[in-house]
Amino acid sequence: MVTPLKKHTIVKKRTATFKRHQSDRYKTVKESWRKPKGIDNRVRRRFKGQIAMPKIGYGNSKLTRHLMPNGFKKFVVSNVAELNLLLMHNRTFAAEIAHNVSSRNRIAIVERAQQLNVKVTNANARVRTEA
Repeated sequence: MVTPLKKHTIVKKRTATFKRHQSDRYKTVKESWRKPKGIDNRVRRRFKGQIAMPKIGYGNSKLTRHLMPNGFKKFVVSNVAELNLLLMHNRTFAAEIAHNVSSRNRIAIVERAQQLNVKVTNANARVRTEA
C-alpha cells in the first residue's frame, strides 16, 4: 500500500459556496455565482450585511490545494501509457481512471498500477466478476 510523501492537514478558509445575488428571490435567477455589474448594486459596492463576493483572499493554502483527504493529488488516466507518467510521482499523485474507459482497459490499468506501486482511487469501478 503506497502512502503519500507528506500528510498535511487540509484547512479550508471557506467551505460555503458563493451564491448569486437575489437567487433566493427569483426562480429564474440560478444560484451559480455571477458578478453583479449594476451601477447601484449593493453587493458590488460591498455594503455591510450583503452577501460576500469571491476574492483572491479566500484561496486555500498552496501546500494543500487540490489535495484529496487521503493526501494525494488526483491525476486522471485514460490508458496505460498515461499511467506510466506517474512512475516517479507515485507518492504525490494518485491515478483516477476516466469515466469513459472500458472495463477491459480498466483491468489492464489496475494491473499496471500495482506493478508501478501507484494508488488508483476508483480501482473497483466497473470491474465485476461472475460468481
